[in-house]
Amino acid sequence: MTSNTQELRARLDQLQDRLSTRESTTRFAHAGVAVVIASLVGGASGKLFYDSLRTPLLAWAAAFASLALLVYAAISYRAGRKLLADELKEYESMLALRSELRLDDPSALLPR
Repeated sequence: MTSNTQELRARLDQLQDRLSTRESTTRFAHAGVAVVIASLVGGASGKLFYDSLRTPLLAWAAAFASLALLVYAAISYRAGRKLLADELKEYESMLALRSELRLDDPSALLPR
């Protein structure tokens, strides 16, 4: 193997290691869970407001907690989108590197 091929292989290994941990999926999962919990807490808060004669402090606390969870979900979703864009760029460069190394070319793998 030439030194250029070894450098390309090293870059390929680096890209594969970075892409093996998908941070964007973790951020999207956090956003989804936060939205579900915010919906549940918001519904409970609404029920407390509806059922009580006086405005209960617990309902206000639940409403603010629901709002905070929605803000957290929006921030996590936005971070996930940014990470996903970076991951897709790295994936495209990995595919280009694989084609440059001719790893996906079946005819190159056949004996001559």
